[in-house]
Amino acid sequence: MSKAVLMDRDGVVTEDLGYVYKIEDFNLEKNAVEGLKLLKNFKLIFITNQSGIGRGYFKFEDFLDYNDRVVGELKKHNIKIEKTYVCHHAPDDNCECRKPKTKLINDAVKEFDIDLAKSFMVGDKKIDVEMGHNAGCRSILVLTGSGMKEKENSKADYVARDLVDAAQWILENDNQ
Repeated sequence: MSKAVLMDRDGVVTEDLGYVYKIEDFNLEKNAVEGLKLLKNFKLIFITNQSGIGRGYFKFEDFLDYNDRVVGELKKHNIKIEKTYVCHHAPDDNCECRKPKTKLINDAVKEFDIDLAKSFMVGDKKIDVEMGHNAGCRSILVLTGSGMKEKENSKADYVARDLVDAAQWILENDNQ
């Protein structure tokens, strides 16, 4: 079985300007590349809610183009994102894939044979932390993106300044 770092994309790896889909708005969060490089022994997987699609703010194709840019930029740094799992529904659609529900993590587990007990969820929102716990993995809240607003009562296993801090904690707590 594999161990993985499942992570939200916007606000964790890329800057979250709100409904991010325009390639010209692409910027990596500070220390994202450095943090991801530390996690080379883990499968790296994005799990993201993109309600802007369900709300009609942008098209699924726009999401794919933007995500391809993110994954391609990380690849230039020898960072492999195995896959991006996306919920494209609006919050009131009551779908099974929207965080904090665990369908997207469960899909990743099946596809990549992931051991959740040895894996981590990293996000900048309480719903990311909650989803990780609901699925049975340890959860980290980063203070980038929305993290500063979300840290109160987050119930995260660890609150990290950024992705480097999160990666260091993951490495220290791997195999525990």
